[in-house]
Amino acid sequence: MEGHQAETLPQHVAIIMDGNNRWATERNLPGVAGHKKGVERAREAVEFAVEKGLSTLTLFAFSSENWGRSSEEVNLLMKLLNTALREEVPNLVKNSVQLSFIGNLSQFDQSLIDQMKKSEELTYCDPDSKKLDLVVAASYGGRWDIVDAINKIQESASNEIITEEIFSSYLSTSEFKDPDLCIRTGNELRVSNFLLWQLAYSELYFPDILWPDFDDNQFEIALDEYSKRIRRFGDKSNFQQ
Repeated sequence: MEGHQAETLPQHVAIIMDGNNRWATERNLPGVAGHKKGVERAREAVEFAVEKGLSTLTLFAFSSENWGRSSEEVNLLMKLLNTALREEVPNLVKNSVQLSFIGNLSQFDQSLIDQMKKSEELTYCDPDSKKLDLVVAASYGGRWDIVDAINKIQESASNEIITEEIFSSYLSTSEFKDPDLCIRTGNELRVSNFLLWQLAYSELYFPDILWPDFDDNQFEIALDEYSKRIRRFGDKSNFQQ
């Protein structure tokens, strides 16, 4: 019996934006040039997602492991994130894109935390007018997310049996549907501690390209690849002979 053909378009796309430094190195440019180009591609990806009618776009901007990079690079990334928030919020508001952050945000400087909260408030949309949920994972790790959910469950002192649905409601992504498609650039074939619970049945796509080269055409190719997939969600009865 044939499996279920994937929807023509995924509702939720998650992207691991990897390869900024290598892109800059290949062009004998400073690392900041790669990260700035990466921010441009992120902006284009959001606009493309709105144009295509996706419901949710999650971008992995800064992992919990990224704190281990040099202080110079971390400071640069923080400045870029702060600048991007100030510059991009007006466009998000104009396009009815609601911004949300997930991750251990307490690790950031208070000024950046305040900027994140302000950006979330400014981009809040009425559900009837919202065109896209943009979720930015910052200081995020999939293992952290799971452990944080367990701690919240313990703090709730609930005696109910924990089901998958209940557990999911304690994750940082509880407001959103699990990703249908996860794209990882950078020529690496792993999810790097990203949305470990949520990606259980997501389609994975690994284009042979660095993030600063991931344009609308590449996004379109990824969506086309997704449309060809057959999603079984672990149901052996749907195995295609």
